[in-house]
Amino acid sequence: MRIHRLGGPGARAVAVLLMLLAGPLAPRAAGAQGLGWGNPLRQLLRRDTAGLGRVLAHPAAYRVQILYTRIRRDARGRAHFRRYGYRLRPREYFYPASTVKLPTAALALARLRALGPQVPGLTADSPMLTDSAFAGQTRVLRDSSSASGRPTVANYVRKALLVSDNDAYNRLYELVGPGALQAGLRQLGLRRTRIAGRLAVGDVPPGTRHTNPVSFYADTAARRLLYHQPAAYWPGPGPHWHLRGTAIGQAHVVGTAVVPGPLDLSQKNVFPLRDQQWVLRAVLFPETLPARRRLALAPADYGLLRTAMGEAPAASPHPRYDAAHYPATYAKFLLGGGGQAALPPGVQVFNKIGQSYGFLIDNAYVTDAAQGVEFLLSAVVYVNADGVLNDDRYEYDAIGFPFLRELGRRVYEAECRRKRP
Repeated sequence: MRIHRLGGPGARAVAVLLMLLAGPLAPRAAGAQGLGWGNPLRQLLRRDTAGLGRVLAHPAAYRVQILYTRIRRDARGRAHFRRYGYRLRPREYFYPASTVKLPTAALALARLRALGPQVPGLTADSPMLTDSAFAGQTRVLRDSSSASGRPTVANYVRKALLVSDNDAYNRLYELVGPGALQAGLRQLGLRRTRIAGRLAVGDVPPGTRHTNPVSFYADTAARRLLYHQPAAYWPGPGPHWHLRGTAIGQAHVVGTAVVPGPLDLSQKNVFPLRDQQWVLRAVLFPETLPARRRLALAPADYGLLRTAMGEAPAASPHPRYDAAHYPATYAKFLLGGGGQAALPPGVQVFNKIGQSYGFLIDNAYVTDAAQGVEFLLSAVVYVNADGVLNDDRYEYDAIGFPFLRELGRRVYEAECRRKRP
């Protein structure tokens, strides 16, 4: 196990606590692959027999994977990172669900930055109107959740990260396109990740390869065109890996019928846990990455992403969300249990979650300035006792959320006890 040290200035952020995000990273550190001796994650998981034991007694059945990155700062404030893993299996498939929205949002903002030199005045707040040009595509001309009443990339990013809005993600996917998404992922060094489709609309090839025409305007009346991106088709070969377990369940629902046999997810999105945490680091710790692995974003872009990852939905001015329907921990599975519990006082969580087909995932950076605590924790668990997919009968509330909440609590409390210089 190696400890990696990197220097570098602090990351600019939107809040005082985000100054903690300037620590260095270990982009290719080889974390422990199980509960080996000397692994503090092993101690945490062995110590519990109630909150975690039900799942950990059958980790393969629950498809559990955990990646914990401990951060230690020395007397000069330099950060030292060390990763620990439990059942990290990059070839064991899990459906990433909404976790793909974070890299897609970041690459959508990078797309606008790339257009900037040739399109003066184009920003993330420019009205963005989406048309349709292929079967299954939808037009979007207005957005009542936006301050201007028009769709914008900034508002889509906020919706996708604040409450994991699927439509917002789909519009960002169409802006970037599958080819540019794959190129951007490769630039970040994510060669096992594939983002190749919209969410919650039954998107399948060839529709996944066709993207809508998109137009940006200088005014909310949509009369002064800034830039038009025509409909496109990506013919390139999609990345393919030999993954295990892409056929999931014993049956699946199609319409109102139960179809015997597993659901084939081999053509769906792929986003391994290590890659998820790498994207989290790329957004929160950009100065510590090699230049060739950084996102091509401006400080304002990072601020937009970080705010949307850390803010409670009800605190958002636009879009607005009702606290009764979107509690503060609505999109915080680790520690918060998806709205089941409040975060400990002083704790902030910057994260992206996923929930679909019985899979629950959270990819989070947790910080408590008063306690001097900061760490990265990413985890996935699968809860589907009847083995039927698409029947909306998953044990999220009974097993999944309590497991992730308890896991986050155990790691946080251990971090609070850990001695620091």
